[in-house]
Amino acid sequence: MAAPKKGRRAPASQGHPGRTLLLVLIVMAGLIGGMFYSGTKAPRLGIDLAGGTSFTLQAENMPGKPNAINETNMKTAADIMDRRVNGLGVSETEVQTQGTNHIIVNIPRGTNAKQARQQVGTTAQLGFRPVLTTTLGTKTPEPKPSPSKGTNGKGGDKAKGTQQNASSSPTPSAKPTTQGRAVTDSLKKAPSAKPSPSGSTKPSTPPTPGGSEIPPALQKQLDALDCSTKQNRAAAGEKAAGAKPTDPVVACKDDGTQKYVLGPLAVEGTDVKGAKAVFDSQQGQGWIVQMDFTSDGGKKFADITGKLATKTPPQDQFAIVLDGAVVSDPRVHERLNGGNATISGGFTQQSAQDLSNMLSYGALPLSFKIVDETTVTAALGGEQLHAGLIAGAIGLALVVIYLVAYYRGLALVALASLCVSAILTYAIMTLLGPAIQFALNLPAVCGAIVAIGITADSFIVYFERIRDEIREGRTLRPAVERGWPRARRTILVSDFVSFLAAAVLFIVTVGKVQGFAFTLGLTTVLDVVVVFLFTKPLMTLLARRKFFADGHPWSGLDPKRLGAKPPLRRRRTAPTQTKEA
Repeated sequence: MAAPKKGRRAPASQGHPGRTLLLVLIVMAGLIGGMFYSGTKAPRLGIDLAGGTSFTLQAENMPGKPNAINETNMKTAADIMDRRVNGLGVSETEVQTQGTNHIIVNIPRGTNAKQARQQVGTTAQLGFRPVLTTTLGTKTPEPKPSPSKGTNGKGGDKAKGTQQNASSSPTPSAKPTTQGRAVTDSLKKAPSAKPSPSGSTKPSTPPTPGGSEIPPALQKQLDALDCSTKQNRAAAGEKAAGAKPTDPVVACKDDGTQKYVLGPLAVEGTDVKGAKAVFDSQQGQGWIVQMDFTSDGGKKFADITGKLATKTPPQDQFAIVLDGAVVSDPRVHERLNGGNATISGGFTQQSAQDLSNMLSYGALPLSFKIVDETTVTAALGGEQLHAGLIAGAIGLALVVIYLVAYYRGLALVALASLCVSAILTYAIMTLLGPAIQFALNLPAVCGAIVAIGITADSFIVYFERIRDEIREGRTLRPAVERGWPRARRTILVSDFVSFLAAAVLFIVTVGKVQGFAFTLGLTTVLDVVVVFLFTKPLMTLLARRKFFADGHPWSGLDPKRLGAKPPLRRRRTAPTQTKEA
């Protein structure tokens, strides 16, 4: 007897379409829930839709430094520009790198575009200045005269500029990197008040490097300086950055906790060869910052630290000044020779890296020029958004009319798939706003409109494959399963080409065109997800319904309208008999 033949499997397994559709619904609910949980219910709009100013800056190497444009330097430059524009009190300002040598600065409407343009287009100014005196960052109140003994009731002497360390945390210390020993980071006590010749006491006024007291005009500026707000710190930084290198200045700490009187510029930022954050596990100092100077910079740094090491607090400190703001004020205990130094004192990994980046940026041989500037009013942005939505609605309406006229009942499957794709796209774009600072601009809207046609094309490919199987004489259920492998290959190839084009466009372009490429790539990926996880399972379920299975004229799958052949029937062959031996 011949062994009976095993039944052949169907060309494609129907699986569990209900479970797949449930998974899609769960993902959609999760994304929508994430929108409400994050408090973001709409995509962030770009400058061309919301209104504002956008700058595109291109980095350029300085003469003699051909390889300065790299990822680290560009990121540091973007951080410095972000500090600048946010110092203007600007909210929701975006500063981000694009490509290898471009930085995009998007500033919303209501901002002084001229001032912002000046801020982002100016090269960073880094320098080292000796600290003459320091006090709290708030405005010093005017002292009231009070009578005292020995002054005939006319009031005692006034203390000009009370000197104190405003920070309760240890002040960073600087030491040579070659000696390999720890330096105490604790604060030294300020000089005590000494009796004046008239018998009254007052704090001693720190002398300038020349030995004279702080000029009254400079002391008055220090007392009047208020570093408690970003706007005040930005104004003080701009004034200090514009001062001559030989002039003393008043400046704020970058966090507003202290204000200073600083001496003339001792070391320029271009004298710094480089800086890096290092974790010191051998001496237990934690995170430190190592600086290397050029030959001229090393001599200058040795001279200034030699002078500061002989002074008393706070004049034993030097301020690292970036764009007129003090980013660090380490204390010096000895002359630092050798062209290198280490700054230590309670750094975290992030704060050490931030300081090293700032020090390195002051020495970067980079300059920037604004290659594109776009200003859009709120009214114009609203008009463009309105026009984009109308264009999208018209395109969607034309697709729907075509699907209903040609595919009839199958148009319901296409419309349901388009709705799922639209919900996923909207939710993902909304969540990408706070996640990666994605902003929906006009080119991105165009990419979404183009994606409607790409998504509809995938449905059409699958529907035609099903119709081809019906024309061959098969019923709907096997036609749905047999047509899927052929349609799947075509859909994957088509979407791969679209995604490849979007990826190339995203890489080689700069600015707003990347919004078009990003949206096109995102919607292409979602097209594959929707067709595989929603359209195919939905067709499998509908093939079991009588309306579609029986080929109703309005189902779009009527065999007569499609010119179907007679049903295929398999020939029955008589079983083979074998003779027994």
